[in-house]
Amino acid sequence: MQGEEKKWKVKKGWLAVMVDEDQRRFVIPIAYLYHPLFRRLLEAARDTYGYHSSGPLRLPCSVDEFLRLRALVERDTHSSSSSHRVHMAPCTRAKVTS
Repeated sequence: MQGEEKKWKVKKGWLAVMVDEDQRRFVIPIAYLYHPLFRRLLEAARDTYGYHSSGPLRLPCSVDEFLRLRALVERDTHSSSSSHRVHMAPCTRAKVTS
């Protein structure tokens, strides 16, 4: 039982999220939540699931969409200037234009 608890434990400064219908688990830095793209995804999560939730934060997007979004946020946080513009469609799918 203790091994199972340790498996789900998240380090300080990080957050567990569940993505897609399969509820695949990812752990992201809390700082990502302040990025405009993640804020929109959080708004979509609020609209889809409401405020009351037990367990990890559920995100209403596919795993592929989440991985793409995470890559964009990582790129933005590692570079001070960005040469791309990101548009978020209402269904929370990210589209990148140069």
